[in-house]
Amino acid sequence: MPAFKERQLVTDPQKAFHFTDLQRLKPTRANDPYEYQAGWGNRHQSELIPGTLPVAQNNPQEVRFGLYTEGITYSAFAAPRHSNFSTYMYRARPAAAHNGYVDIETKSNIQNCFLSINSKVATLPEQAEWHPFPLPKDSEKIDFADGLHTLAGSGDPNIKEGIALYVYMINTSMDQRAFCNTDGDFLICAQLGNLDIKTEMGMIFLQPGEICVIQRGIRFCINLAPDTKVARGYITEVWGSMWELPDLGPLGGHGLANPRDFLYPVAAIDDDLHVDWQIVNKTNGHLIAIQQDHSPFDLVAWHGNVVPYKYDLTKFSSQNSTSIDHTDPSIFTVLTAKSRDPVSPLADFLWFGPRWDVASNTFRLPYFHRNSASEFLACLYGQGLGRSDEFLPGGGSFEGGHTPHGGFHEGYQHGMRLHEGQPEKILTDQLTIMVESSRLFLWTEYARTGCGTISTQGTDYKVWDALPDRFSANPKAQELLARLQVDKIAEKKRLAPYYIGGFLHGANASDTEGVHSEELAPYLNGAAKTNGLTNGNKAIEATKEPEKVEAAPTPESIEVAKETKATNETEFPTTQEAVEEPEAVKEPETTKEPEGLQEAEPVPEVTKVPGAFEAVKEPEKAEPAAGNEILQATNGLPTNEIVGTSIGVGGEH
Repeated sequence: MPAFKERQLVTDPQKAFHFTDLQRLKPTRANDPYEYQAGWGNRHQSELIPGTLPVAQNNPQEVRFGLYTEGITYSAFAAPRHSNFSTYMYRARPAAAHNGYVDIETKSNIQNCFLSINSKVATLPEQAEWHPFPLPKDSEKIDFADGLHTLAGSGDPNIKEGIALYVYMINTSMDQRAFCNTDGDFLICAQLGNLDIKTEMGMIFLQPGEICVIQRGIRFCINLAPDTKVARGYITEVWGSMWELPDLGPLGGHGLANPRDFLYPVAAIDDDLHVDWQIVNKTNGHLIAIQQDHSPFDLVAWHGNVVPYKYDLTKFSSQNSTSIDHTDPSIFTVLTAKSRDPVSPLADFLWFGPRWDVASNTFRLPYFHRNSASEFLACLYGQGLGRSDEFLPGGGSFEGGHTPHGGFHEGYQHGMRLHEGQPEKILTDQLTIMVESSRLFLWTEYARTGCGTISTQGTDYKVWDALPDRFSANPKAQELLARLQVDKIAEKKRLAPYYIGGFLHGANASDTEGVHSEELAPYLNGAAKTNGLTNGNKAIEATKEPEKVEAAPTPESIEVAKETKATNETEFPTTQEAVEEPEAVKEPETTKEPEGLQEAEPVPEVTKVPGAFEAVKEPEKAEPAAGNEILQATNGLPTNEIVGTSIGVGGEH
């Protein structure tokens, strides 16, 4: 029986293989000060003072404590029940009580029109990589409304269809200032620094390795946690869609991001409700502010299913192959947002964290690929899953749809050798995320130049020298390619008679010629001559030898060539002798074929000449071909016939 090893307690979430290593009895990390409700997809309810929520109705004549009923709808009123979203709020002052809209100046770089006619956005045709995005200077105070920068996107919020990627870099809290995104849903992913997020429905504590989703129309305020001086992170916004859990298919009812691990806030209000506030609204990508003399965070009670939530990525229950092969990255999807195409999501948010790799007889690293999706990769902490050592936390990398990419480090050299793989923990002490979309990303001026951290050549081209062409330098591969040329000609000769005659009328009524006569002439018996070839009972008279495809010289191939030369000088004459042609075999009178369709010439046998192309051995009465005539069966044939163009009707064989 194996020795018993007691599991050790892990206290740093960034060093944990999984959240369960923390051995917590509560669903949050030790430094999270708030309480939450658990469960994806529920109609949650919460009240600061027990007994505040109306019983058995939503809009009573009088709400307790003189509160005002306010509703927020996320879907159409008559949307199907499974996609009908709304929340009832009971608050001290209605949101409609304000002092009007005012224009504001902002240091943010927000772009939401990702249509081709917008000259401010453009494609990145090549791979790109960003060093960590720049943090604010100590001399300036940047809050969330001033520190939000759009990187890329597709579509437009005006037509309620599309996606946008952002980074945020802040060094101060939103002081009596809130934000409201009326365009789409924000998925916020913290990378550096802890955030103390205040929402209308309650408080959320967010730290690196966690995500938070705030639906459109919900007001929120992002503050720095007491121990945080600067913060950075990533945001993915979806328009005309919403974040959902992916279906599990044959995985069953559990796995990936489990519903019970999503946490929702409980009701909370500000201590002082009678102070001036500014609500910064993002509408169609433009910022404008509402001025009011009371706090927007005054909900004493609420119930519904339009509620912000958070999820700890270290709780992800990863799935993988337990036998062979590399599982598609879709198995690491945390959340997905549907598009109008039912089989292609608008966006997937993916997790690449610590897990076991146990596949046997398999190249375990990501194979070279050209996926159809646009991929933005970012490292939250540790040594991320990037293609270079310059892929650091706080930066990013991009591969567009069908862009060829893959790794080149020494692990690829080792992984391609036959060996006995052992189970191993991979991607430990790090966390990488990916936003994947079926849409073509257009990139903003800030991402292309303004941020100052982009490297448009994502990979030094010289690194690919470590992955040479081994096929062309393989003698056996070249030997078999030569044999394929001879075999294809023989196969075409065998099939040629099948495409002549058999009709009583029309262009193919003759049993000696038809619509395919010209293209089949080099392969049929008869008197016809094509390209200098005689197609009778005699062997094909070649006028010249086709060019040989030489492999790149290697020490092994040079040695083989020397041996071949010595063999040829010994076994084969240096002067070219005509090949004796076998006498034509006369058909018995009783089985005489129609003229022009005598039996096809017998397929030549192949004998191996060491280190060179294989020689064609003629029927028994023929003398051996000279060493430099070993491919004369293909002489004079059109080049496209040698490489295998079909002689059949309507396509290739």
